[in-house]
Amino acid sequence: MLIGIDDTDSPAGMCTTYLGAVLARRLIHDHMRVREARLVRLNPNVTFKTRGNAAIALDVEGDPGRAFCLACAIVEELADFSCEKTNPGVVVVDRRPDPAFYRKAVTDFCEIEEAVRVLDAAGARYRGWKNRRGLIGATAAVSSVFADTTYEILAYRDPVRWGTPREVDKESLFAAEEATFPHTWDTVDVANQVVVCVPHTPDPVLFGIRGESPSWVMAARFFIRSEKPAFEQIWVTNQGTDAHLISGTCGALREGLSYRVRGVVAGRPSTGAGGHVSFVIRDGNAEVRCMAYEPTKNFRDIVRELVPGDEIVAVGSYKKGSINLEKMCLVVPARDLLTRAPLCTACSKRMTSDGRGKGFKCRKCGAHAMDPEMRESPRMLTAGWYEVPPTARRHLAKPLCRGAPG
Repeated sequence: MLIGIDDTDSPAGMCTTYLGAVLARRLIHDHMRVREARLVRLNPNVTFKTRGNAAIALDVEGDPGRAFCLACAIVEELADFSCEKTNPGVVVVDRRPDPAFYRKAVTDFCEIEEAVRVLDAAGARYRGWKNRRGLIGATAAVSSVFADTTYEILAYRDPVRWGTPREVDKESLFAAEEATFPHTWDTVDVANQVVVCVPHTPDPVLFGIRGESPSWVMAARFFIRSEKPAFEQIWVTNQGTDAHLISGTCGALREGLSYRVRGVVAGRPSTGAGGHVSFVIRDGNAEVRCMAYEPTKNFRDIVRELVPGDEIVAVGSYKKGSINLEKMCLVVPARDLLTRAPLCTACSKRMTSDGRGKGFKCRKCGAHAMDPEMRESPRMLTAGWYEVPPTARRHLAKPLCRGAPG
């Protein structure tokens, strides 16, 4: 059977993966076999998510009725029902529902009624609490089929330590990164000297190491010195796979979806208030703004190097009329041509504009010229992919250390 659970955490605490890991241990104690623990990230732009919009699924051999009772009991025991946004859902099915529901949940938006129809068609046992929104994620988790797979080992804190400062040795995390990158990633941000894998929220997670296989995440884990975890769990995940991305065009983007969009840079990037960098790309007659926000740090310096005429692929979520960049590819670099008023051939003075469409005029001798002076500036930016730093990376975004996006 497959057991799906979602929406048990809140910004103030708890974690659905912790609840799922505890359930796995109780199922084993009840003489059931847990064959796989799966962490399923869904559309990161869902506005009513509690934190990272993750659901979990357990692949289990045993009695479905007993498993359903245990899953419901642990939700009632551990879920943070005090939070308005916490609306848990539990699903138990003996066969995987149509994977199309998972694909929609990770790239689009689903309604509770859609999930219920899928569950009824599959003959599932299910229960939702409060407004039952967690049934969406729980259904997506049990219907998930990953085109690409990564892994994460999560270490969980002893409950008596929840809400207190985490004790994780920073140097050991950088040592783990040095020893296992690129087979693991996002443990730390080397360029900005920031720890990434240790959360700051008051939840049960101590740290998490992401990588390409269980052996690699364990190899990195052995470097880490920290307070003693209560227990640890390796999860099979869709993190770092770009599962949330779909192809789009500038004139046909929907709010809250994540895209790959090809276009031509229409003007030089500008830096606005707060250090946010913006520019426009054009696809035929349609345009869309692209944004590199301040948290993307050094990535903004790369964006500032774009010039009009560059052909790029912009990757990110479409929100409030802009693509919020997760990465980009410079496909065809343009020549960086700068124009300025020409020199007067008679008196060697720089001319000035004589009005729109009228060319240039020398203010000293009155000579006229129509064409500006053209100068090509050498470029440092070359064709290829560029990404935000680990501190700004979304859970689902595929890091370039895993290879160029497909």
